[in-house]
Order: sequence, then structure tokens, then C-alpha cells
Amino acid sequence: MPYDVVYKGDSRFSKKIMDELLSIVPDGVSDKESDKIIYSRDYWPIASRWFLDGKLPGLPDCIVWPENVEQIAEIIKVANREKIPIIPYGGGSGVVGAAIPVRGGIIIDMKKMDRILEIDEESLMVTVQTGINGMVLERELNRRGYTLGHIPQSLYCSCLGGWLACKAAGQFSTKYGKIEDMVVALQAVLADGSIIKSKDIPRSSTGPEVERLLLGSEGIFGIITEATLKIWPYPEEKAMLSFVFDDISNALQAVRLILRKNVYPAVVRIYDENETLRHFYEVKEAKKKCMLILLMEGDKELVELEKKVTTETCKKEGGIECGEEPVIHWLNTRFNVKEASEFLPKGFIFDTVEMAVKWKDALNLYRNVIDAMRKVEGIVVASAHASHFYPQGVCFYFTFGGIPPKNVEPYEFYKKVWDEMMNACLNSGGSISHHHGIGLIRAEWLKKEMGERIKMLRKIKAAIDSNNIMNPGKLVGENGEN
Repeated sequence: MPYDVVYKGDSRFSKKIMDELLSIVPDGVSDKESDKIIYSRDYWPIASRWFLDGKLPGLPDCIVWPENVEQIAEIIKVANREKIPIIPYGGGSGVVGAAIPVRGGIIIDMKKMDRILEIDEESLMVTVQTGINGMVLERELNRRGYTLGHIPQSLYCSCLGGWLACKAAGQFSTKYGKIEDMVVALQAVLADGSIIKSKDIPRSSTGPEVERLLLGSEGIFGIITEATLKIWPYPEEKAMLSFVFDDISNALQAVRLILRKNVYPAVVRIYDENETLRHFYEVKEAKKKCMLILLMEGDKELVELEKKVTTETCKKEGGIECGEEPVIHWLNTRFNVKEASEFLPKGFIFDTVEMAVKWKDALNLYRNVIDAMRKVEGIVVASAHASHFYPQGVCFYFTFGGIPPKNVEPYEFYKKVWDEMMNACLNSGGSISHHHGIGLIRAEWLKKEMGERIKMLRKIKAAIDSNNIMNPGKLVGENGEN
């Protein structure tokens, strides 16, 4: 293979295994070089940099496209017997390297398992296979008069399985919750090929919900193949508001007080001065200020109440009303991620890093992380917005970008910024990830985040996947260690 592979595999894959996989999925297995290259990475920014430099992040042995849960179970049984890695793959839109095949192995691409199995209108639930594209699911629900309420920036290019595997959060999360809040029941194939399925009932006091161990597990226990999710009637009314504040502290205080009143706008986003300048430069009132945009939706009476409470609270905290236009602008540009293709080929190294923190520590964390980014030589962009809110705290979404100094390799520069940010986060009382997950870039920080809990995670991994075949090298590291 004429490629430099960053994470070199060591799996025991052979022609015999290839033939066995073909007997399970006759028209759904490939070991073509072009396919293996395509599946060598996800959307992790530094992996894209490697790709442009002629390096492959990892290299699988083959790709399989199963069509049903029974095929997945048989594939995993073969892999478990032969101790060959299995890497679940959805849309490839993850940004932390969680889908990179660090030890080679079999990529199981879920895209052929993309059916909506049932919409239970009376119980407000939808049952769906996890390979379904996010926008396809939302559009079909909308057509039937419903919404899932899960609208991540990756909606057009991500799958339900990926949302579940990394505990994703969507742009409307303050009202509808995160993906784990929407889950009613799961079906999954575990590392030994056994199939588990929970009941699609709203709640049960029948012991621990063991299937929920799979949420946020990044594929280290098994593959989620089906999910039943909560849905909501499509909102009859929407209201859009925006305000600018002299300082981010004022905007944060306004939102904190709104949520304390048990008022939950669907979209709440606060941009610091730098991001306000970047995204809302046409709003004359926003110069050298921080922008807050809000979108309320639901029944008309509820929206009117939320609009009233929100407006009164923002004005009391010094907010200047800017109308609907900033919200409309955000709605029209929210899925635009062209910066990756525009700046990466020019040598610009960048990433976005999300963190969660309670209100008491929020402002301190914001300032400390911004300072940590700026002290790295070569950084030219260091900014943040807050995009997910709770009565108890907030998620900050930081952006950094820069050019590595002379004689500093891109990854060395990239890793230096990440290290500074992770240290600042933990020292400020925050959590190192809110909704992107751990993958490869956050792996060394997980032990510091979890403390003694990491031992419990390793024991569970060893019990469920004794041969360490499920996405090895992720969360608990190699051989159950991190």
C-alpha cells in the first residue's frame, strides 16, 4: 500500500473471512482500495489535514453494508470468533475521530438499514432503523405533521445511529432535549452477536435500563440497530427575537433567568463579540456587542407567553432588541460548514470544541478557555458561542484557528491548542465534551474527566466485549486501558 497510515491496523483479516462475510451479505461486502480509503476517516478536522497531505488516518480491511439485524449479528459472531475489529459507521460526520479504524478490521456501514418502521401517532413515538439520514427522518415526520426536534448542524449528512453513539444535541435542544431525552427503546447487537431489545413504553421501574449503556458508547459495546423515539406535533406558531448586550455576562444572565421561570425557547444562542462580528456584521446595533438569538415554537398561546417573558427579561438585563432579521440570517446559514473546504487546503488549522459547565462557573470557564487558546503561538481566531442551555448550566462551543509557527507540524500545533483548552476546562469545573463525544482527540482526557468511574467503564467493556473487537482504541483505549 503506497500510503502513509497514521493509525496502522493489525487485524487478522484474511480471504477466508472475506468469503465468510460474502456468504452472509452476498452483495454487500467490498475490499476495494477506493472504498477502504473512503472509510479511512470521519470528519475530524486534523484527519482531513492528514488526508490532504497524502496520509490515511486508518485503513479498514473491508466494508460491509448489511440490510437487517440478523446479518449484523452473524458478521459480529465471525469477527468475535476471529478477534477482528468491528467499527460501526453511519454518516461519517463525527468530528473527533471516533469512526477511524485504528486497528483495521471490518467497517459496518448502516446506511441500508434506513426504514421508518412505525409512526405511533396516538403515543407520539416513531420506530426507525438507525442507518436513516437525519434530514430524511425529519422531513417524513414533518410531512405527517410531526417533528423529532433534533436538528444538529450535521442534519443533512448524519445518521440516527451516530447521534445515539455520541449522545448528540441539536440546535432546538433547549425545548426538545438531547437525543438521550428522546429515546424510548433500543434494539442492538452486542459484541458476541446477541440481540437485545427494550420495550417501547414511556417508563419502567424494572431495574437499571441496561440498554442505555449504549448511548454515548461510540460503538465499544455493540451496534444500535433500531430505536423508538419521542415525537411532537409540528408547531403551529413560531416567534423570533434577537437582542444585543454590552457583555456576554449580561446575555448569559438573561438566559439563566428566563430558564428559571420554566420558559424554554426552542433555540437559544449567545455569540461573543468576535462571533457576533463574524456572523452578524450587517446588524448596526451589534457592533462591539454580543448577540442573543431566540426562537420560540409550539401552540400559539404558549409561544406568546414565552415571547413576553423572554422580551421582558432581556430588556431588564440591558438587552437592545434587534428584531427577527438576525434569527432569519441564522436559519438561512446554520448548515453552512464551507470553512472546512475553504481554509484547510490553505494550511489553516482549526477546530470547534464544545464543553458543558454549571452556571456558577460559566463565565470563568469561558474566559479561561479563550485565554488558553490565545496564548498558543500561531492562533489568530479564538471565539465562542453558547448554544445549549439548562436551568443548571450551559454548553459553550469554542472555535480556534491559526497557522502553525515555522518548524511546528500541523498536528503538534493542533494538539497544543486542544491540550490548553482541555486543561482550562477541567480547571474551571467544566466537562470536556457536551455532544461531540470522545473519539481519539479527547481520549487521554477522559480518565481525568471520569476519575474512578473509568474503572467501572473498563469492567463493563471487558464483560460485554471480552475480545475487545468493538471499535477498539476508543473510550477505554487499547486492551481496556486509557
